[in-house]
Amino acid sequence: MDFLVINNGFPFLSAIIFLPLAGALVQMLIRDDNLARIWALLVTVVVAVVSLPLYIGFDTSSPMYQFGESHQWIPALNITYTVGVDGISLLLVLMTTLIMPLCVLGSWSYIQKRVRSFMVCLLIMESSMLGVFCALDFVFFYIMWEAMLIPMYLLIAIWGGPRKTYASIKFFLYTLAGSVLLLVAIIALYVKNGTFYIPAAMGQDYSAAFQTWVFLAFFLAFAIKVPMFPFHTWLPAAHVEAPTAGSVILASILLKMGTYGFLRFCLPITPAATFQFMPAILWLSVAGILYGGFTALAQHDMKKLIAYSSVGHMGFVTLGIFVLNSRGIEGAMLQMINHGITTGALFFCVGMIYERTHSREIRDATGIGKLMPWYVTFLAFFSLSSLAFPGTNSFVGEFLVLAGSFAENKVVAACAIPGAVLAAAYMLRLLQKVVWGGPDNPQIPGLFDLRMREIVTLAPLLVFVFWIGFSPAPFLEVMHTSVNHLVAQVADHAPAAGSLALNMLP
Repeated sequence: MDFLVINNGFPFLSAIIFLPLAGALVQMLIRDDNLARIWALLVTVVVAVVSLPLYIGFDTSSPMYQFGESHQWIPALNITYTVGVDGISLLLVLMTTLIMPLCVLGSWSYIQKRVRSFMVCLLIMESSMLGVFCALDFVFFYIMWEAMLIPMYLLIAIWGGPRKTYASIKFFLYTLAGSVLLLVAIIALYVKNGTFYIPAAMGQDYSAAFQTWVFLAFFLAFAIKVPMFPFHTWLPAAHVEAPTAGSVILASILLKMGTYGFLRFCLPITPAATFQFMPAILWLSVAGILYGGFTALAQHDMKKLIAYSSVGHMGFVTLGIFVLNSRGIEGAMLQMINHGITTGALFFCVGMIYERTHSREIRDATGIGKLMPWYVTFLAFFSLSSLAFPGTNSFVGEFLVLAGSFAENKVVAACAIPGAVLAAAYMLRLLQKVVWGGPDNPQIPGLFDLRMREIVTLAPLLVFVFWIGFSPAPFLEVMHTSVNHLVAQVADHAPAAGSLALNMLP
């Protein structure tokens, strides 16, 4: 366990992974709907509080996995329960613990049937997602990866919209197909190394053919989860039909599991194959950026617009990852956090207006600015963040991604820039329609502004929009050493005659 700093004090990682699961078991005994909501909120808030010492006590100067725990699980197969976080996973863990209490608040009045079951699904989801980001054993990682599939399927299939059956089955089949490929790659690495310990699989001298096949299995599994163009077709249907909390979890956390997989597995385990496929992946990222932007521009359903915008935004993330320099990867990681904050907030905004108008069509919400000033204020700031307006969080991440891209391939970077212009076009169009509308604004009886609970749901996300926008240093500092270590691992396998601009060091 040379890569792991064992924590001999309070087991923070095990606590945040299993507290939601324990809370879900207690939740099954609760019969009253309001008590079920309160209990779910209490559990998720406690998990968020317990996760804060991870940030406070994290050593930003070390690339090691910290707060580590390791216990024998199945000795005959060399399977252990091993968890730890580094600069790459820590911020994703903290974002997950931040988002989940907000999902409970955002579902408070939206979910009226089977409330207890809904909250159980949310708590199981939280355990599985945190397990994915903390796992350092392939078997435990895979179990957590699969564990989130069923509750997410249920969230869409039971509490979703009119086409929920189609959307939930499509989500399940796509994700399951990727999971099978992921399992094949894990087994191949176990046969090769004799261990399921993830860091032990990194930096090994695998043959070119072995790396190619393992990389392809990993890449397809994670590309479906992101989802990258052209594996994205399950996403709009899932977003549109899912309840508000389901859409927020999908956008803020589940999509990041795919890009996290690229960083944790593809780059350090199969670096030579990463270089081999890098040009194709860069162009797929650009295609996703442009496709997502143009398609979002054509939407009249607010939820579809934001869903397709996610395809474009995640294209910037994969672009930053696969330029393989520290500036691009740091920008991609920051953009993963930014997308989770901003797009999650936009889905909350759509859910709030849907509760009032029972419609997601832009035309049915035009000109509500004078009736809902607090609502359109939040919507305006989150929309500006989505289009990467200077001073907001997304500007910093997108700037770093483009800077890293120009250092690697100026043509690819130039082709990605129109994606930023398209984001401005579709978000400003949405904002103009909703805030000001036109001469034929619909008459919406009984429309009322945000409740205090809804303001409390959106306010923390708005704080992070401006905190990261004006002071990104605390977030970049967490990831900097781990990213440099990752780029150095990949650079060791760079083609000798390659033209890569690997900016490894500050």
